[in-house]
Amino acid sequence: MNERIPVNRPKDASTERRFSHTEFKDDKLTGAKMILDMTETAGDTIQRVLSSYDLGKKLRQLRMRKKIALTHLGKHTGLSASMLSQLENGKLIPTLPTLARIAMVFDVGMEHFFQTKKRRSVFSIVRSNERIRFPERPDAVKPAFYFECLAFSTQDKGVQAYVAQFPKREKDEVSEHFHDGSELIHVLEGSLALLYDGDEHVLKQGDSVYFDSSEPHWYRGLSKAPAKAIVITTPPRT
Repeated sequence: MNERIPVNRPKDASTERRFSHTEFKDDKLTGAKMILDMTETAGDTIQRVLSSYDLGKKLRQLRMRKKIALTHLGKHTGLSASMLSQLENGKLIPTLPTLARIAMVFDVGMEHFFQTKKRRSVFSIVRSNERIRFPERPDAVKPAFYFECLAFSTQDKGVQAYVAQFPKREKDEVSEHFHDGSELIHVLEGSLALLYDGDEHVLKQGDSVYFDSSEPHWYRGLSKAPAKAIVITTPPRT
C-alpha cells in the first residue's frame, strides 16, 4: 500500500517558502527568482489544503465513538495500526482510496471528512439598557401590552423570548390575535387576564400558562400597576 504523503519532510533551498523580508535583504535576486522561491510545491499545496480539514482528528473521533482499537481498525481497512496512528496524528495525509475504505468501515459518506462548516454554539448576552420597548402595534392608541425582545441579537433562535408589560385595560379596549406555534406566559408582577377559547383566565404573580397560540386569544392587565410577565413563543411543530 503506497500511503506515504508525509507532513514534515525536508525541503531544499529552491522550494522553501520564505516569509520574512529580512531574508532577501542582502540577496540580489531577480523578480523571477524571488517568485520561484516564494512558490510552494505541489506537495506543500496538497498538505496545506488537506490539513485544513482535520482528517486525522475526524478519523480519531469516529474510531473513539465506535470504541474500536487501532489494531481492530487495521484488520478492517488493511492498514497497519502504526499507519493509522500516523494518520490520526496528522503525520500522514490519507489518499482518497484509503479514506473511502475507512468511510465504509464506519458507515459514513466521504463528505463526512470534508465538511468544514462547524456548528457554532449559540451564546448571546443582551444587557438591560440595550433593549427597546415596543407597543403591541405601532398604530395602537392604547396598546394592550408593551414588549422588549430578550434575545434580539441572536440569529436562528429556536424560541422568541420577551419581557412584557400589561397596563390595566377593559375588555372593549383589547382585541384578539393569533399566530403559529405555542406560547408560554409566566407572570412576574401584578395580575392579568387571558381570554382563550372563549374563557377568561386570571393569572397572578407566579402563575404560568402554556397554550396553542394559533387559537385566537387576548390579554389585558388587571392590576393598578402594569402587570409584568415573561412571554416565550415557539415556531410551529413540523
